[in-house]
Amino acid sequence: MKTSTIYNRLTSLLLLALPLAATAQPRQSMNLKNWQFSRDSISYSAVTIPHDWAINGPFDKKHDLQFVAIEQNGETEKTEKSGRSGALPWIGRGFYKTTVNLKSVPKTAVLEFDGAMADPHVYINGKLAGHWAYGYNAFRVDARPYLKKGKNEISVSLNNREESSRWYPGGGLYRPVALVTTADEAHLNPWGCWFRTESIGDGKAVVSVCSNVECVDKTLAVETQLLGADGKVVAQKRYGDFNAEGNAVFSLDVKDAQLWSPEQPYLYTLVTRLYRNKKVIDETRQKVGIRTVRVAQYDGFQLNGVSRKIKGVCLHHDLGPLGAAVNKAALIRQIRTMKDMGCDAIRTAHNMPSTWQMEVCDSMGMMVMAESFDMWIYPKCKNGYAKDFKQWADRDITNLVLNHRNHPSIVMWSIGNEIPEQWSTEGRDIAAHLQDLCHQLDPTRPVTQGMDRAEDALKSGFAQVMDVPGFNYRVHLYDNNIRQLPKGFLLGSETASTVSSRGVYKFPVEVSNTKTYSDGQCSGYDVEYCSWSNLPDDDWRMQDDRDYTIGEFVWTGYDYLGEPTPYDEYWPSRSSYFGICDLAGLPKDRFWLYRSHWRTDAPTLHVLPHWTWPGREGEITPVYCYTSYPSAELFVNGKSQGRKVKNPATRLDRYRLRWNDVVYEPGEIKVVAYDYDGRAAATETIRTAAQPARIVLKADRATIASKGEDLSFVTVSLVDNDGNPCPAASNNMTFKVTGAGKLRGACNGDATSLVPFCSTSMPLFSGELVVVVEGTAHGSATLSVTADGLPEATQTITVD
Repeated sequence: MKTSTIYNRLTSLLLLALPLAATAQPRQSMNLKNWQFSRDSISYSAVTIPHDWAINGPFDKKHDLQFVAIEQNGETEKTEKSGRSGALPWIGRGFYKTTVNLKSVPKTAVLEFDGAMADPHVYINGKLAGHWAYGYNAFRVDARPYLKKGKNEISVSLNNREESSRWYPGGGLYRPVALVTTADEAHLNPWGCWFRTESIGDGKAVVSVCSNVECVDKTLAVETQLLGADGKVVAQKRYGDFNAEGNAVFSLDVKDAQLWSPEQPYLYTLVTRLYRNKKVIDETRQKVGIRTVRVAQYDGFQLNGVSRKIKGVCLHHDLGPLGAAVNKAALIRQIRTMKDMGCDAIRTAHNMPSTWQMEVCDSMGMMVMAESFDMWIYPKCKNGYAKDFKQWADRDITNLVLNHRNHPSIVMWSIGNEIPEQWSTEGRDIAAHLQDLCHQLDPTRPVTQGMDRAEDALKSGFAQVMDVPGFNYRVHLYDNNIRQLPKGFLLGSETASTVSSRGVYKFPVEVSNTKTYSDGQCSGYDVEYCSWSNLPDDDWRMQDDRDYTIGEFVWTGYDYLGEPTPYDEYWPSRSSYFGICDLAGLPKDRFWLYRSHWRTDAPTLHVLPHWTWPGREGEITPVYCYTSYPSAELFVNGKSQGRKVKNPATRLDRYRLRWNDVVYEPGEIKVVAYDYDGRAAATETIRTAAQPARIVLKADRATIASKGEDLSFVTVSLVDNDGNPCPAASNNMTFKVTGAGKLRGACNGDATSLVPFCSTSMPLFSGELVVVVEGTAHGSATLSVTADGLPEATQTITVD
C-alpha cells in the first residue's frame, strides 16, 4: 500500500474518531459545534467551534503593545514590544451562545469544555452554571440543575486581558465543547477512571483498571473489556465491589501484549459498561496503550524497559494561519512532519494540550511532555497566570492529569517553565507540592519542569526536588549541574533557540548571537542564535558525549505567532524565527540538519543555499551540506571544490559539511555523498533558475473528508521553463476555491508579513506559500491560483 494511501486512511480515522465519551444509548454526547458569536453581546454572527475570533486580523502594532523588559532574554531596560503576542486583536471580551433542545431533562448532564480563552463564565438559561480561570485547561460544568425540557440557551462570556500572555493565545471557544448526558443518576465518571500498565515481560502484560462510578448503590456492577486493534476481546472482567469513592479497581492479564511506542503505536480500546442488575445503564470507550516509563541513573529514560534519548521539540498551541482553533488535520500534518524529521517527542510549551492533540499523538506514535504553567506567583507579564496561581494551581493540575492520564503518548508531566521562584525555598516547596499532587493523581509518570537559572535552582534545592531535572539552555553548564544532582541525569527541557528565516541567506556567513538585519529576517545558514541560547551542534555534542543526558526538546518545531526574537522591537514582525518549520509548516533548512542527525532508518542529503544569486557573481557564497553520510564532494559547474569529511574536533564540522570559500557563478552545484566505505551513495543538484514560467501546486492530501473540518494544505511555488524552482520569487498570488470546499486560510511563512491569513491574495516568500482548503460537502473542490503574466494553475481535491 502506498504511504500516501496509509496516511489518508489514518487521517480519516482520526478525524472521524469519537470523543472519549461513549457509544451506548444511555450515554449521549452532543458535539456543540454551531454557535452565535459577538464581541459586544449585541450583534451576533454564526460560527463553528473550534473558533478563534482574532486570527483573521488585521495585524496592527497597537494590539497588546507592551513597554517591558523581557527578563528571560536577559533584558534590564524596558523597550517597546510591538509583536510580542502576535499583533492580532485577541484582547477584550467575546460572547457565545447556542441552543440545545431537550425532549426531557436527563438524569445527569455535564458540559465539557476542552479549553476556552479566557476566563470563561458559563450560563445556562441565564444563570451562572460554572467558571474557570485558565484558558488552556479543560473543565466540566454540572449542567443538570439548570436544564429544562425544550429549548435551553447556553452562553459563554470570555475576557482576554492585555499583557496576559508572552505569545499569541488566541481568543474564543478554540477547542471542542460537548454536552454529555446519561439516563440514570448512577454513571461512569471518565475523569475518575484510569488505566495503568503494571508490568510487561515474556510477551505478557498486567494492567490495572479503575472504574469510577457516581451515585453507587448495591445493584451496580462494572464490566471491563480490553479490545485489540481488530476489535477482539483480549481481556475482560466483571466487578461489583466499590470503595467509598465509588472506585472499582482490578487487574487484567493480557497475553501476547502489543506495546505502545513511537515506532509501533499500538492502541487497545478500553470498554467499560455499568450495569444495574443485568441492564447496561452507561458505557464508555477509550483508546489506551500498554507501555511503561522509567527514568533512572545509568539507564536514563526508558520506554518499555529500553533506554533511549528523547529527540523532542517544543510546540506552542497555535496552528499558524488557523490560529488557536484546534484542528485534527493540521495536528496530524504537524506530527507527520516531525516524525519524518526523526522527532519522537513533543513538549506542549507552555500550556496544557488539547484532547485532540493527545489523540493524534497516541495514534501516530509521538511521546509527550504535557506542560501546565509559564508562571507561578511572580509574574512575567502584568496580567498573566500569576494572578490566579494561588487560587487555581491545584485545580488546574488536577484537571490536567485527570483529563489526560490515560493517553499512552504522555510520558511525563511538566509543572512549570522558567519559573522566577526557582532561586528560593518558597519555589522549592511549591515545586515539591505540585509534583506530589501529580504523583497522587498519577503515580506512573515522572514530573519535570524547565529551569533557566541553573545555578540558582541548584543552590536552592529547587532542581534536586524534581523527578527529572530539566534545564533550558546553558548547555555549557551541564557538567557542573550534574555534579550537584544526586539522581545522576538531566534533561534538556528546552534547547537551541537557533533562529532562521526559510530560504533567506545572509552574507558574510558568521556565527553570531546578536545579529539582526534591516529586513527583519534571520539567516538560513543556521548559525545565528540568541544571547541566551546556542546552536543545535552544541546540544548534540552533549547528548552524544554525556551518558547522563536523557534527551532534549528543541525550541521550536514550528514557528508560532508572537515572540519575534530577535526582532521584539522591530515592526513589522509578529511571529517567531525559532521554528524548524516556518509558520506555514514548510521546512526550513534546519529541518534537514535535525533529520540528518535524528533519522537513523533513512538517509538524508540536503544542500544549501539555493543557487540563484543575480548580482553576486564572483562573490564568496558558502555551500553547506546536511547529511547522514560521513563525507561528500562539491562540484560547481562540474569543477570539484574538494571533498569534506565530518570532523568531531570542530564546533560546526562535526554534524555539517561546509565549503566556506565557494565563489558564486551561475549554473549548477552538485554534491555527491559517500558512505563509510567511500562509495558514492547519493547526489543532490541545484541549478540557477531563470524567470518564472509556471505555477506549481502540491497538495499534502488530494482526498479529504467532507465532515470534521478536514483540510488539505497546498504548497504554491514557481518554476522556470526547465522546471527549476524559483527560490527568491515574491510574486503576488491570487487564489480561490470552488466546488465542495472553501478557502480556510493562507500563509507564506514571512514573520514580517501583514497580509491577513484570510486574504485571497498573498506574495510568495522565498518562492513558496501554503493555501489551506477545507472540505464542505461531498464532491470535488478546485483550488485555482493565478499571478500576473503566468498561466493559471489548478488543484482538484476529492471531498468524500
